[in-house]
Amino acid sequence: MCLLLNISKDGVSNFLQELKEPIAQAQGVRLLLWRDDLLHPDLPGNKARKLKYNLTTARQQGHHTLLSFGGAYSNHIAAVAAAGRLFGFKTIGLIRGDEPTAGSGASQLNPTLRQAKDNGMILHSLDRSTYRRRTEPGFIAEQLAHFGPAYLLPEGGTNTLALQGCAELVAEIQQQTAFDAVAVAAGTGGTLAGLLVGLGGQQQAIGVVALKNGGFLRAEIDALTQAAVGQVFANYALQTDYHFGGYAKYSAELLVFIRQFREQHGILLDPIYTGKLLFGVLDLIGKGYFRRGSTVVAVHTGGLQAWAGWQQRFGTEA
Repeated sequence: MCLLLNISKDGVSNFLQELKEPIAQAQGVRLLLWRDDLLHPDLPGNKARKLKYNLTTARQQGHHTLLSFGGAYSNHIAAVAAAGRLFGFKTIGLIRGDEPTAGSGASQLNPTLRQAKDNGMILHSLDRSTYRRRTEPGFIAEQLAHFGPAYLLPEGGTNTLALQGCAELVAEIQQQTAFDAVAVAAGTGGTLAGLLVGLGGQQQAIGVVALKNGGFLRAEIDALTQAAVGQVFANYALQTDYHFGGYAKYSAELLVFIRQFREQHGILLDPIYTGKLLFGVLDLIGKGYFRRGSTVVAVHTGGLQAWAGWQQRFGTEA
């Protein structure tokens, strides 16, 4: 899987951008933003990294179809559909809830699912009680018997192969700058787990959790790194106070922050993950969480496709 990188003519990556934030400057912290949202025009951010080695393995195993699960506004579903179009896989999405899917016209779909359908994904809805069975071996076997042979991608794309792709980000950042801490939004914890594998117990990693009561992610992250490299890491912290009410929840304060961030830096954040990430990182800096003189890299993981669905649901624009 070859991803196009945004490299300037002089060979210097355009991915790393310094954020001249007054709070950071007052605290003596150098704050950088890694623009993984620029990784690929159709397949940006951490979802591309999670898919990289999964797609390679699917091809090696002789699969021609990818099957996965997700919500009606899922970044992962959008990414799998795009990857299918880009790399020649058929794709099937099993979608949580009652959003119109199979047999419905594209005009009835929300923007995320319409985009997935336009990219060739076959969509099937599962009621919420059925969807909860998505990790059961018997249920998975039923789906494969129904849809035919397929390479299974878990919800959110998080597995040990996904960690390999996310781990590569550490070396890419290190080629551009020395740093003391790297911060990323956490949903399933897969991207954070991959960063820990890449860091190898050295610099600190911060996960700003995008969902309510997200402390449970520590056990899942530890299980992921144990399965991937046989090690549990201690050099990370989960920040659980910046969820703004829960997954896909928001407040006027968050939306104002996202708008002001865009006006100041010319960078659009999303309201589900990266908006909460940068809000949290700046708040932590203001509270003295990072020592004076340290360099902190926040990772923009993409997810901007969510704005179209966000506007449809809540009437708020990017």
